[in-house]
Amino acid sequence: MNTQGKVFKYKDNVDTDVIIPARYLNTPVAAELALHCMEDIDKDFVKNVKEGDLIVAGWNFGCGSSREHAPLVIKTCGVSCVIAKSFARIFYRNAINIGLPILECEEAAEEISAGDEVSVNFDTGEINNKTTGKIYTAQPFPPFIQNIIKKGGLLASLKEADNE
Repeated sequence: MNTQGKVFKYKDNVDTDVIIPARYLNTPVAAELALHCMEDIDKDFVKNVKEGDLIVAGWNFGCGSSREHAPLVIKTCGVSCVIAKSFARIFYRNAINIGLPILECEEAAEEISAGDEVSVNFDTGEINNKTTGKIYTAQPFPPFIQNIIKKGGLLASLKEADNE
């Protein structure tokens, strides 16, 4: 599984209340929630993000509350992968549960800039900054987690397994 897109870059400690502000959590509709993704730190994010784009961030991405809405709105906006120096553990697990690919790579998160064109090979963990030509290596997920992500999340993968 591979992806390629433009990078949106954010700082350390981007919390779930910034990813999707709590004031909008009055609807269960992911597409409506996604209209407000990142708006408190990047007003133009939802206007500019395209299917396949990536988020690159610093330490502790997704800290704060344990709401599953945070990775869900990122995925719903079309983001194909989040690369960070580290993820809050609950965000990390929620991302897998809803099928949002994430990778931890300190060097890539430090050096990749906003607007760079980046490709990711999820099988190998290779992150290729097409803009600079630099290649980074993240630890890829084991095949069973890659399968969960490919199927669209934990529930989707379990339903498919039940139908086999």
